[in-house]
Amino acid sequence: MKKIILKIGGMTCSACSNGLEKYLNKQEGIISASVNLVMATAQVEYDEQKVDRKMLDTFVKKAGFKSLGEYTGKEEENKHKKDKILFIIFGVLAVILLYISMGHMIGLPIFEILDISKNPINYAVVLFIFAILFLLYGFDIIKSGFKNLIHKSPNMDTLVAIGVLSSFLYSTYSMIMIIRGDNSFAHELYFESSAIVIFFIKLGRYLDGINKDKTKEAIQQLVQITPSKAIIKVDGVERQVTIDEIKKGDTVVSHAGDRISVDGKIISGKAHIDESFLTGESKPSSKRKGDKVIAGSINYDGYLEYEAEKIGRDSTISQIVKLVVEASNTKAPIARIADKVSGYFVPIVIVIAIIAFIAYLLLGFGIGEALGTFVTILVVACPCSLGLATPLAIVISEGKCAKSGILVKKSEILENAKNIDTVVFDKTGTLTYGKLKISKIINYSSNLNEEEILRIAGSIEAKSTHPIAKAFEDYLKENKLGKYNVEEFKNLSGLGITGKVEGKKYILGNYKILEHFNIEDGNIEKYKKEEKELAKKGNSIIYVVEENKIIALIGVNDLIRDNVKDVVKTLNENKIETIMLTGDNFDTAELIAKEIGLSKVIADVVPEEKTNTIKNLKKQGKKVLMCGDGINDSPALASSDIGVSVNSGTDIAMDSSDVILIKNDLSKILDLITISKKTIRNVKQNLFWAFFYNSLMIPIAIGILKPIGISINPMIAGLAMTLSSLTVILNALRLK
Repeated sequence: MKKIILKIGGMTCSACSNGLEKYLNKQEGIISASVNLVMATAQVEYDEQKVDRKMLDTFVKKAGFKSLGEYTGKEEENKHKKDKILFIIFGVLAVILLYISMGHMIGLPIFEILDISKNPINYAVVLFIFAILFLLYGFDIIKSGFKNLIHKSPNMDTLVAIGVLSSFLYSTYSMIMIIRGDNSFAHELYFESSAIVIFFIKLGRYLDGINKDKTKEAIQQLVQITPSKAIIKVDGVERQVTIDEIKKGDTVVSHAGDRISVDGKIISGKAHIDESFLTGESKPSSKRKGDKVIAGSINYDGYLEYEAEKIGRDSTISQIVKLVVEASNTKAPIARIADKVSGYFVPIVIVIAIIAFIAYLLLGFGIGEALGTFVTILVVACPCSLGLATPLAIVISEGKCAKSGILVKKSEILENAKNIDTVVFDKTGTLTYGKLKISKIINYSSNLNEEEILRIAGSIEAKSTHPIAKAFEDYLKENKLGKYNVEEFKNLSGLGITGKVEGKKYILGNYKILEHFNIEDGNIEKYKKEEKELAKKGNSIIYVVEENKIIALIGVNDLIRDNVKDVVKTLNENKIETIMLTGDNFDTAELIAKEIGLSKVIADVVPEEKTNTIKNLKKQGKKVLMCGDGINDSPALASSDIGVSVNSGTDIAMDSSDVILIKNDLSKILDLITISKKTIRNVKQNLFWAFFYNSLMIPIAIGILKPIGISINPMIAGLAMTLSSLTVILNALRLK
């Protein structure tokens, strides 16, 4: 299976994106396809055995659109320059056209050569030429409209194309009749309507394009963080290359003031590095040999040589961009409603326009008025605003989240987060920094001293990924103790670890590991009492067993993350239940929970029990957000309504989660819930105005209010449609 994001050309409304999505999902070999109107992209997951890239491009073409290659996130150079020049030119032509065609109605002076009464042929031919120019300007609209009609997925362009061409063809017939001598047809010309409708739609598209690009700012800023060039060292000689030329394993050089080019590991030198764009920490961190560096961060004051580890698509920045774009290509349930409505809406409008046209003729109105009503209905009902209502708000919010250090993998999270009523936290590495220190050792061994026990334990812990292992690693480094060779290492998830050192088996873990291995000791009550005393001081407890004998208790404690108390307090004030779910012992967990202000503590649980706890909460009707960082949290993260991982967590935890907190800041959970509430409120407002507009304007276009002197023509319809889209765009932009 392979996933790709394609850039799509020719999409203009939700009926376009909805039609393409339906078409792609019908094709054999395509597992799933999701089309994003605002980003103009299609995310396609497909079976490589049945479909290749060329076939995907063909599918897009057959659906009536154009595949512009894989989406990279790079901004196209001078994207709107051509559109702007054309818009200015046709803006001037539109003013001239309106002056010629309508100036005489309001008493403006008209050149005699173009006077409708004295030279109707000249008047008609000049308007015809202007109309042809505007039809060429809007040829993409007309082409798209009829293509989509042929593919049985009529869209906004279809409405415009039918309306404009109907008006143009009737006007051409009228012009021919004028040339043949029947001057009564001079007042049956609608060339200016065809032209101005296209101009207003192009105006809407031009403004829409500018505003859509504004929604992608967070993605563009991330892409542009990495430099375009770098210096690599080959055989001791430095040479400048482009980023694309760097290969994994290359030695990259960074001087003071440079941006780091690719993700890597320092092999020489030291410097202070600013990673604030990713971590939110304004203070530069000191980096030296063995430390990791991230592409886009700034080398303040040193000389570094680092080995390129993650390049191109694998880099941290590329992964962030990919997640943001993938999220914007998924659809929130509320967006699917708008897509479904748009799919039915366009054919219904065409039918209404045809019925109105026939009704006008049957009621004795002239063909000119019947045609004008037909065109007006088609133009005024274009579902452009309906198509923009949801995706625009979602993409803006995705960008807002990305800028705030919240990576949302699926846009439906932005809809669901507002309903969260229970937040479950893991303890170590989530509520705490996970920067553990060995605070106490109680030695029960008759032949090993404390240092030797810690050396053995540290050697085994070195093979573990649990945050506690770092405490032992730091202890060995600080005391300059070497590691023993460890054999037969095993990780028992949620319990502890085992390994052999110099032929002896050692077991390290919480109290449950003793039960797992049936460790019996006559002094167990004494050990439990001392465990409780250590736990009261906020320690996590590790039993150390040599063969079948308990030889030590090790207390490890941790620091609570900054602002956790404020986060928990705010959640509680908002009537959101807060729960700690941890594999640590109850006494330690309860002590920290009380200090933080959590509502409830569930401790001494293995990963399976964590998952079951989440499932039970959901069975009670609760909407659960789980926040964790470790491998043992990943099943629970996947089982929750929304899984949130801190960025310092393990890869599997981040893969299992729906949201990643790049800056490891738990206050971003509050931001996520707030952004969700504001986004959905904005979407509902947009949908209301889009539906309200069409509900109001279609009857007016039909002519229901003509008896009281209120009516509109195709030009006013085009302007009204543009203003309707702008209302939705401006409302969505308020989210920024």
